[in-house]
Amino acid sequence: MRVDINVLQPADSPRLGGCSEEFVHSLASSDAPIPPVVVHRPTMRIVDGAHRVRAAALRGCRAVDVEYVDGTAEDAFVLSVELNLATLSTADREAAARRVLRSHPRWSDRSIAAATGLAAKSVGVLRRAVGGQAASRIGRDGKVRPVNSAAGRRLAGQLIQDRPTASLRDVARAAGVSPGTVRDVRRRLSQGLDPVPERMRAAERSEAALPQARTEVRVPGTTLPILRRDPSLRFSEHGRLVLRWLEAHAVSPGEWVAVVDGMPSHCRELVADLARGCAEAWTEMADALERENRAVG
Repeated sequence: MRVDINVLQPADSPRLGGCSEEFVHSLASSDAPIPPVVVHRPTMRIVDGAHRVRAAALRGCRAVDVEYVDGTAEDAFVLSVELNLATLSTADREAAARRVLRSHPRWSDRSIAAATGLAAKSVGVLRRAVGGQAASRIGRDGKVRPVNSAAGRRLAGQLIQDRPTASLRDVARAAGVSPGTVRDVRRRLSQGLDPVPERMRAAERSEAALPQARTEVRVPGTTLPILRRDPSLRFSEHGRLVLRWLEAHAVSPGEWVAVVDGMPSHCRELVADLARGCAEAWTEMADALERENRAVG
């Protein structure tokens, strides 16, 4: 299907550095036909083919061939990662994995590793850094498995006590665990032991202490160059206004130290109040942007 280029929205690219101008010009100067661009139908955002769209515009084309995909915006981002794995740097793939961990916390380490081109152990390390743990995870085979089966063991133990004649399979089905787990719970109960082994109880305690998932924060020195290269900002009046506003207000970590060192004592409280007010305004803006992003997704 041919679609007007102006209708397409900028890509939610997994590339931290944005598009390669060199590659765009290489495509534009080639005589080869431009392959179809993958587009997220609900938002008209480019999933794969941002370079192709810009190259087509340089050739003077007003429309490009499009293949649509549906689903959520976050699922579209995962597809974008998968379609571009061969050209993503390690930093790109790690940043993508962090985002997928936040948007799909129930996916197993192996599932996220397959989508982002990382090792499953690397995803596990990133999961601990991102924080937040789901009670169960969905494997690559689509099956749901508990991260810690302690709750299922406790329920199985209660069912065994309430229904001592129930079969292993009946208890397993009701408790959401395997018949082998039910057999082990029954054995432990007969020996007067807790149905949950100590190692699982320890895992529960450590999971309870993990921090909640949070949004990854990039420093302005990393984010601003990416935004400056975004055509939707560079080539629109509002976009340029946004860039100027961000450049004037962004403060890098540690940049405030020199301000504090030279601040007169009688001004410190006033400046502290001003800083807190600005921080609250930035937080409100961040919340509003995230709400808008979720509404679009």
